[in-house]
Amino acid sequence: MIWPFKRKPTATPASQKAAPPDSSPRRFVIPDIHGCALTLEALVEEVISLGKEDDLYLLGDYIDRGPRSREALDYIMKLIEEGYRVFPLRGNHEEMFLNACTDRDHYRIWILNGGYAALDSFGVEDACEVPISYRRFCSELPYYHLLDDYLLVHAGFNFEAEDPYADTQSLLWDRTRSVNRELLGGRTMVCGHTPHHLRHIERMLKRDHGLIILDNGCFLAGRKGMGSLLALELNSRTLFSQANIDIAVR
Repeated sequence: MIWPFKRKPTATPASQKAAPPDSSPRRFVIPDIHGCALTLEALVEEVISLGKEDDLYLLGDYIDRGPRSREALDYIMKLIEEGYRVFPLRGNHEEMFLNACTDRDHYRIWILNGGYAALDSFGVEDACEVPISYRRFCSELPYYHLLDDYLLVHAGFNFEAEDPYADTQSLLWDRTRSVNRELLGGRTMVCGHTPHHLRHIERMLKRDHGLIILDNGCFLAGRKGMGSLLALELNSRTLFSQANIDIAVR
């Protein structure tokens, strides 16, 4: 599905490809994937038709909950290796995974938050058994991207902190409800982390209050208004959607 704002009540079919409004490279943002690798591939290749001249920003949480964590990471790394302009961020689930390998308490927290699904996808029983290439990839992920017109983070932003960009706990875990655009230099903050009903996300795009939360809970297939992976094209504020075609894990 494609929803250019302001949009007509009837959505354009998902089979229609995205077209840039001008000659500028397109800039896409995709939030929480959570092991929905088939859904991600369909969104990237069939819905938005990502080209090597486009920028693709990923907001973290590639693993856990859904059935294909390893495949999701493989697909992201494959795009990068093939020369696509892909810029992945770190999510709290990558952070939990990394901590799970060194601390048993963190391991239990990770398992309670869907980590078992990631272990299943790798065919292992412990986080430390996941191949080092995946752990290295996750450990090198940055916490935010600061663009001229947008701040991209996984979860939120602590506007009260002396240095909000150094407050990684908030960047990974916060659930920001409002933003101080002056402190952001007039930028709009785009994040994921907290699943929202599709209509709520549409309303955020229309209001333009400086905050866009894109997470539609891809792994929550079957719930009304939920269960899709979204992509927002930043230049045109066009929203794209691919329904979950992986098996949802609750």
